[in-house]
Amino acid sequence: MSFLGNRVLRKEDAKFLTVGGSYVHDLELPSALWIGFLHSPVAHARVARLDVSAARSAHGVVDVLTGADLDLPPLPPDLPMINPQMTRPLLCDGRVRFVGDLVAAVVAESRAAAADALELIEVDYDPLPVLVDPEEALTGTTLLFEEAGTNVAFQASFGHDESLFEGCEAVVSQRIVNQRVAPCPLEVRAAAAKVEDDGRLTVFVSSQAPFAVRDAVAHELGLEPGAVHVVSPDVGGGFGAKAATYPEELLVAAIALRLRRPVRWAETRSESMLNLGHGRAQIQQVTIGGSRDGHVLAYRLEIVQDSGAYPAIGAFLPMFTRMMLTGTYAISKAECDFTSVVTNTTPLVPYRGAGRPEATAAVERAMDLFATEIGMDPAEVRRLNVVAGTDPFPYTNATGTEYDIGHYDEALARLLDVSGYEELRAEQRERRESGNPVQLGLGLSVYVEITNGLPGSEFSSVEVRPDGKAVVKTGTSPHGQGHDTAWSMLVADELGIPIEDVEFIHSDTDLVARGVGTFGSRSLQMGGVAARQAAEQVVTAAKEMAAELLEASPDDIVVARDGGGLQVAGSPVARRSWGELAAAAVEKGSPLLAEVDFTAPGPTFPFGAHLAAVEVDLETGHVALRRMVALDDAGRIVNPLLAEGQIHGGLAQGAAQALLEEYRYDELGNPLTSNLMDYAFISATELPSFETVIMETPTPRNELGAKGIGESGTIGSTPAVQNAVVDALSHLGVRHVDMPASPERVWRAITDARRAS
Repeated sequence: MSFLGNRVLRKEDAKFLTVGGSYVHDLELPSALWIGFLHSPVAHARVARLDVSAARSAHGVVDVLTGADLDLPPLPPDLPMINPQMTRPLLCDGRVRFVGDLVAAVVAESRAAAADALELIEVDYDPLPVLVDPEEALTGTTLLFEEAGTNVAFQASFGHDESLFEGCEAVVSQRIVNQRVAPCPLEVRAAAAKVEDDGRLTVFVSSQAPFAVRDAVAHELGLEPGAVHVVSPDVGGGFGAKAATYPEELLVAAIALRLRRPVRWAETRSESMLNLGHGRAQIQQVTIGGSRDGHVLAYRLEIVQDSGAYPAIGAFLPMFTRMMLTGTYAISKAECDFTSVVTNTTPLVPYRGAGRPEATAAVERAMDLFATEIGMDPAEVRRLNVVAGTDPFPYTNATGTEYDIGHYDEALARLLDVSGYEELRAEQRERRESGNPVQLGLGLSVYVEITNGLPGSEFSSVEVRPDGKAVVKTGTSPHGQGHDTAWSMLVADELGIPIEDVEFIHSDTDLVARGVGTFGSRSLQMGGVAARQAAEQVVTAAKEMAAELLEASPDDIVVARDGGGLQVAGSPVARRSWGELAAAAVEKGSPLLAEVDFTAPGPTFPFGAHLAAVEVDLETGHVALRRMVALDDAGRIVNPLLAEGQIHGGLAQGAAQALLEEYRYDELGNPLTSNLMDYAFISATELPSFETVIMETPTPRNELGAKGIGESGTIGSTPAVQNAVVDALSHLGVRHVDMPASPERVWRAITDARRAS
């Protein structure tokens, strides 16, 4: 009997809760030198003078590097459609483009010596006009890359039909800011590198994609991939930002190769806030129209994407926003155009959801705006417009994205029932009628997202050793998700052994043959399926071996579910243990091993429905999140405990964006929220106990029926909380409040509405 679907405790936790993890910063590297980086204190300037002579002669300093000392090419944008002239030098090439841009590197005998030497470097900056506002960047008055002749990094127009809203009885528009946020993983970035005795380069890095780091290091340094060995030990959170490869990591590798000595680097929290890629940062103009009986007929979304100073994959993310444009709704006419621009700010990277939360935020705010315009309950508007039932699937939305399977109407109905929606509305009416200074707001979000959205495959292998235990290797890289537990469950379920007898190996490019990595909620549906298939192949090979040893037909051999190996069906005495079978295979010259590269036929589309209930103090503008009810359908759930952990984390981050988080700059490009004293980082104090509802609609696109779940909570929760804040104020005439719904912003909305009335 399979134990998949059960609440199996995490194998990883014993280590993390006792001795703790082993992170890059914890590695013992005797005689390693420390690297420190000089960051630009100005957002946009030419470097008129850079004098490192005093730093070079400082105590404990081994080397000081500037851009002129490096014979390394600049980093091109990640994708060919992004403007190729907007490259990023590893160290500045005479111009800095954001506060935090790398100017020089100091290599010293200690971290303190490197920090002291950085203070001795003299730099004269000739200031240039600063661009912080992406809409201003569209004018081209100030250019970050003169050779490009534009600030546009990537643009896509899919037509603009002036008659799109003809026949609509009600049309409403709204400018929405999906603000810039900092990922804030608890473990900041760190890297180390050393040249081995055989000349190979070993790099240790906190990354979600070690093989991508290996290939980037090899390409940048002109090495063969086999000459680079990358290890990612325990990773303390990534959220998409650590899937990118950064200049600092490449410079650590380059300096180790240059000096032929071990080197290491770890950023401070303030450096992380400046230089770890940011997320979101879209300005959206939504227009929605339909009939006054609640049916939405047309929808348009126009996006300006802030890509930061050096455009990378962040400039491409509006394409995912467009793919998921209409969400769960059957809107036949829809348009989306976008322009990604460069500004004098930290570059944008994928952040938990990466383009899909922005799509959901836009369409869910639009549905509430439309409901208010026609005077209908937001739940009823959603019920009238969601793609109903499972018969229409696979369903193709208005921008050509084919959803695999869904049951959106059932998700909404179950959410409204579980949350007691009608009772909450009754409480809201009572508070309004009594003039209570603390008002109740309800917010809904019915979402669908795309997971494993980029084409490709993933590797896993399974081997049974002569000691009877199994080893599973995977190309995915865990950073908190519970991969060890999930992969062990999948393999143990096939082999009939305890999950404690499965060893999990990952994130080492020498120990694992190949891999892609962990991002886009792809791991289980790619690497997990590959591991299960590899285990199935091992069982098939073991049956042949057992049949030979037991003088039986392979068709009569079955897995003993007590962990005892393989036996003849109906005859438990006639069996061979896994250890005996593995030993026999080794004796024959071939280990009991299978390797699989799984390629899915297409992406999967998790969906769900979230409800947020907030209390807003009309006198102070303070918002308290009272309830969060989340129904998330990610297909078949292998381990509900792991799934709930992912949902809880996503709900927290989504609510944080709605209520607290915003990375802000002043008009000169100086960060105003560059540490955790100024940047509002959510804690348990601001969160209620989440109420989660699991619904399972298996996908036909892999044998597990599993979809991704790592980002779903973030995607559904943010607009639900934002809608709830606006709903609490709607009786005052407030129609929209941009995120984050800080007390000041909410208070100003209340004050402006009262003045207007």
